[in-house]
Amino acid sequence: MTDLPFQDPQLSVDERVEDLLGRLSLEEKAGQVTQYFYFGSFAQESTAGEDAHDFLEAPRSVEAALAEGGAGSLLFVRDPASANRLQRLAIEGSRFGIPLLFGFDVIHGFRTVFPVPIAQAASWDPDVIAAGETVAAREARAVGIHWSFAPMIDISRDPRWGRIIESAGEDPVLAGAVAAAHVRGFQGDFGPESILAGPKHFAGYGAARGGRDYEDSEISDSELWNVYLPPFRAAVKAGAANIMSAYMDLNGVPASGNRWLLTDVLRGEFGFDGFVVSDANAVRSMVTQHFARDLADAGARAMNAGLDLEMTMEDPAYAHLTQAVADGLVSEQTIDEAVRRILRAKFRLGLFENPYADEATTATVLGTPEHRDTARTAAERTMVLLKNTGVLPLAADAASIAVIGQLADSQRDTLGPWVFDYDASETVTVLDGIRARATGEVTFAPGAGIPERLFPSMFDRMDSVVERTAPDHDDDAEISLAVELASASEVAVVVVGERQNQIGEKASNDTLELPGRQLEQLQRIVATGTPTVVVVMSGRPLDLRWAEDNVPAILQVWYPGTRGGEAVAAALFGDASPGGKLPFSWPRHVGQIPVIYSHLRTFQPEEADRRYWSEPSTPLYPFGHGLSYGSFAYANLRLSAAQVPVGGTVQVSVDVTNTSTVDADEVVQLYIHQRYGTSSRPVRELKGFRRTPIAAGATETVTFDLGPDQLRYWSAATHGWVQDATEIEIYAGGDSTAELSTLLTVTG
Repeated sequence: MTDLPFQDPQLSVDERVEDLLGRLSLEEKAGQVTQYFYFGSFAQESTAGEDAHDFLEAPRSVEAALAEGGAGSLLFVRDPASANRLQRLAIEGSRFGIPLLFGFDVIHGFRTVFPVPIAQAASWDPDVIAAGETVAAREARAVGIHWSFAPMIDISRDPRWGRIIESAGEDPVLAGAVAAAHVRGFQGDFGPESILAGPKHFAGYGAARGGRDYEDSEISDSELWNVYLPPFRAAVKAGAANIMSAYMDLNGVPASGNRWLLTDVLRGEFGFDGFVVSDANAVRSMVTQHFARDLADAGARAMNAGLDLEMTMEDPAYAHLTQAVADGLVSEQTIDEAVRRILRAKFRLGLFENPYADEATTATVLGTPEHRDTARTAAERTMVLLKNTGVLPLAADAASIAVIGQLADSQRDTLGPWVFDYDASETVTVLDGIRARATGEVTFAPGAGIPERLFPSMFDRMDSVVERTAPDHDDDAEISLAVELASASEVAVVVVGERQNQIGEKASNDTLELPGRQLEQLQRIVATGTPTVVVVMSGRPLDLRWAEDNVPAILQVWYPGTRGGEAVAAALFGDASPGGKLPFSWPRHVGQIPVIYSHLRTFQPEEADRRYWSEPSTPLYPFGHGLSYGSFAYANLRLSAAQVPVGGTVQVSVDVTNTSTVDADEVVQLYIHQRYGTSSRPVRELKGFRRTPIAAGATETVTFDLGPDQLRYWSAATHGWVQDATEIEIYAGGDSTAELSTLLTVTG
C-alpha cells in the first residue's frame, strides 16, 4: 500500500481521520463501531458447557471477524503476546491497516492492586487517587491495553447495591472531584504510558430499584441534574475521552438508546467530544427490554441516540447497520460521526504508528517496586477510624496480640473484587502486616466461617484464586479456639466483613449483617475482657450497632490492595494516623435505607431524628465521619464579604488547630444550606473540602471559594438552572454535622 495522507503523522489528527474515513466502505465502518469481548486469555482446554462457548468458541468467532475487518475494538485481553497476535490479525485483515483499540476493566489497579474505588473516595485526596491511576495506566499500557472502563462514578445511595464498592459514594461534589482525579491519572498527556479513561455508567445506574443490579431506575429531574449528573460533568471537564452508557432503563427509556441523555445532555449540555461505548450487550438488551423490535431496530436506535461503539459478546446489533441504512433507519452520515470519534481516539493514542506492546519490557514495568509503594501510600490514606476510646494505637511491643478472622489471612480477599491480573503471592495480608510490625507474640485463629453465596459469582470462573471456607470447617470448634486465643492475649484484633466475591457486580445483598457467625464470635471475644479492636474489611457499610456499643475501637480498612496489610498495621500501631472520612452515611441497619445527609427539611425538621419510634432515624456514622490520633478544633469561620451579588464569589476561611501531640491530617469540609428560594434545598450540601496535614499544636487556615458554580442548582419549578437571591448558612467542620457556622447574604 502506497503512503496515503492518513498514514502521515505530520498531519493533524482530524486531517488523518477525514482522509481515512472517506476511504472506508459502509461495512468497514460498521466493523469500526463494534467491540467484542475476547475471553481467550481465560480459556482452558478442559472448559466445558457454557464456559466452553464463552472461553473457547466465542474467541474463534472473534478472530474470524478480525480477519475480515469486522471489529474496531476488543476487551478483556490482558497479556501482551495475545494483544500483539490479535492486533496483527486486525491490521492484516483491514484494507487500510486499522489497529484495534483494546479496553479492559482496570478498576483499582492492574498488576499492582490499589484499594477499591469506594476506599479511594474515602481518602478525600484527589492527588493520591490520580497517582494510583498513573501507575495503573503504566502497567496496563505495558501489556497492550489502551483504555480503562473506569472510573465508575454512579452516585450510590443504597448500600445493598453491590457496585457501591466501585463508586465514590453518595455525594456529587466528592464524586466529581474523585472522577476528575481518576481521569487525570489515567490519561496524563496521552503519551505511551497513558490510557483512555472511561467514566461510567451514564446515567443513573446507581439508583437501581431496591439496590438490585440490572433493575431500572426512576430518578426525578431534580435529583438527576443535582445529584447523578454532576460527576459526569466533572469527568468531561477533566478531559475524559470516553463515556460508557448504562444498560438499565432510566425513567422508562433504556439509557443506551436515549438521545436526550447521550446527545442533548452529554454532548450539548456538557460539551463532551469523545466517544460513547455501550455497557456489555446493552444495545442487544434493548430488545430484551422490549424497547426495540429486533437487533436491527436496536442498532439503529442506539446509533441515532449517539452511541458510537457497541460492546457485545456475540452477534452485534451494529452488524445490521448496513441494512439499517438501506432501510432508512439510520443515515450513513450518523455512522460516519461515530466512526470519526473512534478513529480520532486511535490516532490520538498513536496506535497507527505504534500498535504493538513491547513484550520485552512488560515484566519490568509490572514488577516495578515503586508501584507497590504507591499502593501502600494509597491504602494508608483510605483508612477510616470509626471509633476509638483509647485502645488505639496499639503498642508494638505488646506481649501478645491475637489476630482473629478468616479475612485477616486471605490474600485474595485483601485485594477485593474487579482484579484479573494480580499476583496473589505479592499480597500483604492484615496478619502479615501485624506480624511484621509487632515485636511481641502474634497468634492467629481463623475462627468463624464465612458462608458461600446462594447464587455463585459470575467472576469466580475467571479468577485464578477464590478463597472459601473449607467444607469441613467446624464453626463451633473454630470459634471456641478463637475465643480461647483472645482470652489468653493482651489484645485481640478481630477482622470481620465480607469476602471479595460477596460485593461488586451481581453481588447485591438484602442485608447488611455480618455473614455467618462473625457477630456471635465477636460478642464472645469481647466477653473475655480482652481489649478488642474490630477491623472491618468490606466495600459497603455493615451492621456495626453492637460493635459501636461494645467494642473500644473500630477501623474500616475496605479491601486495601496489594500492600494493604502493611497499611492496616501502620494505622493500628500509629505509624500513620488514620485520616480517611466516610464517603457515605453509614446506616444502623438495612431498614434505614436510604439514609443520606443531604435530605430536605420537610415537615417538623426538629424531629428528623425521631421518624422511627423504635430507634433514632439518624445514621450510625454521618457522612464525612472519620476519627484520627490527632484532635482538631475549628474556629474563626469568616467570609471575605458578608454579602455577595448573584453571580459573585466570596472566600470562606476557617482556622483549624491540631490540639493534640500527634501530627495528623484533617479533611476540612465546607457545607451550605440555602434558607429560601425557587426550590427547597437540602439541610446540608458539601461544597468544598481539603485534606490538610496539620502538625501537632499548629493552626492552619483553609480557604474555599463559594460562587455561582457552588450556589446554583437545577429547579423543578423552572426546569432549569437557577441561583437565588437568598441567605446561605455556611458550616465548616470534620463531617456533615459540623456546627461552626456563619451567614452569607446573596443579593439580587
